[in-house]
Amino acid sequence: MASINDSKPSRFLPILLAIAIFMQQLDATILNTALPSMAADLGQSPLNMQSAIIAYALTLAIMMPLSGFLSDKLGTRKLFMGSMVIFIIGSVLCAASNNLALLVLARIIQGFGGAMLTPVARLTMMQAYDRSKLITVMNYAIMPALIGPVLGPIIGGYLVVYTSWHWIFLLNVPIGLLGLLVTWYIMPNFNRPANYFDGLGFFLFSASAFCMTLTFETMSHANNILFGCMMAIAGIGALFAYLAHARQNNCALYPPHLILVRTFRLGLAGNLVSRLGMSALPLLLPLLFQVAFNYDAVNSGWLLMPLALAAIFAKPFLKPLMNHFGYRNTLAWNTRIIGILIMSLALISASTPQWLILLHLCILGACNSLQFTGMNTITLADLRPNQVSSGTSLMAVNQQLALSFGIAIGALLLQSFSRTSFINHNITTAFRITFIILGVFTLLSSWIFARLHSTDGANLLSKEKA
Repeated sequence: MASINDSKPSRFLPILLAIAIFMQQLDATILNTALPSMAADLGQSPLNMQSAIIAYALTLAIMMPLSGFLSDKLGTRKLFMGSMVIFIIGSVLCAASNNLALLVLARIIQGFGGAMLTPVARLTMMQAYDRSKLITVMNYAIMPALIGPVLGPIIGGYLVVYTSWHWIFLLNVPIGLLGLLVTWYIMPNFNRPANYFDGLGFFLFSASAFCMTLTFETMSHANNILFGCMMAIAGIGALFAYLAHARQNNCALYPPHLILVRTFRLGLAGNLVSRLGMSALPLLLPLLFQVAFNYDAVNSGWLLMPLALAAIFAKPFLKPLMNHFGYRNTLAWNTRIIGILIMSLALISASTPQWLILLHLCILGACNSLQFTGMNTITLADLRPNQVSSGTSLMAVNQQLALSFGIAIGALLLQSFSRTSFINHNITTAFRITFIILGVFTLLSSWIFARLHSTDGANLLSKEKA
């Protein structure tokens, strides 16, 4: 039997989702501007600090599929509070780390908690509110998802300059304690008999994601090529093993019939490939500004703000663009524009006027916002009701994997070119070549969206017009 509180949900319940999303988004962006300062304190090169970001994003991707099963098993309140406690502990351990290995381990612990926060809070909202009210309360709750990336780089810059990088993680402690207090008083505890969970499928899928990410990460370090190749073989092998397992299991973690839906298949592939270049920018741009241009962390944070701020203001333009041009044309051409904008980052130098950099990143942020929203909606457009849950979960995991892969690939390219003698180990030139390659890769990924039919997404547009 489901244990459900039949009383009217508290009007403050959306605050829980808001706190969870704000913590995740702030933590995902606040770290970027602090990497050079952290590297100096930990005795590392700033170009080797990507592991701290990848470890968190990869843990989120691996653990997210467990959220639904664990919430049924333990109850939403218990799981949410437990996850919040783990996230706080991980944050404290991050602040206490005195070397990169310990920091990466602490980020993994932090990721174990963070992976459950948003999915469990969203699941609670869906069970607590009537469908007619769900859109309103969800829109209110996800506002911090838009504000967090705007404030993250700036707060990170000020904390590094005026205090120390440790406070980037310690800031999560009061926010997390507030979340625990709110949870204790107002969060209902929904649970029900746990459904079958595909443990073997989860292990094989997770092993593939872990090995493939480790492939790019290890290859970015000298003398690790052989180990990286072994990880690639293991990752591909685990993926094929998962596919073979899923074909024989009607209750697979991600059923193969999802891929038979053409818009889901193309949307998922486009989400993964086109995000690689975009996902590398939050790592590369702060390093460019601080390591190559010698800007301080505060200045770097303010320069990064347009990427997130423009994303907020661009969202209202998606509907009229899609209505006029359709999903295929909008996504294909927008991907090409993003590729050109990423390549043109190679033209920026330390003497470039900062207003021009701000304008460039503002346009890029607006295009990214249109791309993310368009890709997500077309991916889910034609799923049947029985496919929506697993399809949404796979899309969320796919996005986290794209973030991990993008950061790892960006770091691999940057470190490889920075060690190359033909550019005289010039770090600015290494950044430029990296941006050009990532931009070309993004540009070519538009071919995926060009394979959409002109009528794909029409069901979404007709609903918006109604």
